[in-house]
Amino acid sequence: MKICGMEKFSMVDFDGYIACTVFTPGCNFRCPFCHNAALVTGEAAEIPESEVFDYLNKRKGLVDAVCITGGEPTLQPDLKDFIVRVRALGYKVKLDSNGTNPAVLEELIGEGLLDYVAMDIKSDFETYGDVIGVQNAALLDRVKKSVEILKSSSIDFEFRTTAIKEFHSEKNFAAIAEIVRGAKKFFIQKFKDGENNLTQGLHELPEEDAKKFLAEVQKTVPQTGLRGY
Repeated sequence: MKICGMEKFSMVDFDGYIACTVFTPGCNFRCPFCHNAALVTGEAAEIPESEVFDYLNKRKGLVDAVCITGGEPTLQPDLKDFIVRVRALGYKVKLDSNGTNPAVLEELIGEGLLDYVAMDIKSDFETYGDVIGVQNAALLDRVKKSVEILKSSSIDFEFRTTAIKEFHSEKNFAAIAEIVRGAKKFFIQKFKDGENNLTQGLHELPEEDAKKFLAEVQKTVPQTGLRGY
């Protein structure tokens, strides 16, 4: 599997576990607020898969889990093979995804290869294309299917939205609340503008607004929270 980064020791990527986080390149979205621009554009240098497994073999008992993020990991054709090897070492696996490959998601869940999934809900479905930087109805249909796959599964999962002042309003979050209705968990994540973002100059949503919008989602998903605020 193509890997363009590894954070060897993280206590924030998989709640309750010490994780090694690996970053895969490539994404079918072009979210202007993306904080991993080099992964999206393909400019990030690859590291050997063997380097990851050498580390995991040495850290058994010290690290609990592997978090696979990106980019969009489900674009990797050998993602499943990578996960099988990770699990064979005794590690739990968390997958971060934008939800555009429901068939891959369903297969991994169905075969018991994932312990946790975090799926991004970029916005309400009417404004999705504007927020992800891509106008593609087929991609949006896949996102909708992935939402339903997770809701109907027994796996532990969360939906999450990175809140951007330029993109998100109370109306957006009222619609997002309906999208995630029946989910187990939902989080609003704080945006940070930085040099690694795909586009500079966007702004974080003020905490007061984030709390107000979170209260809207809390009507449909009791277990909600803010991240980064």
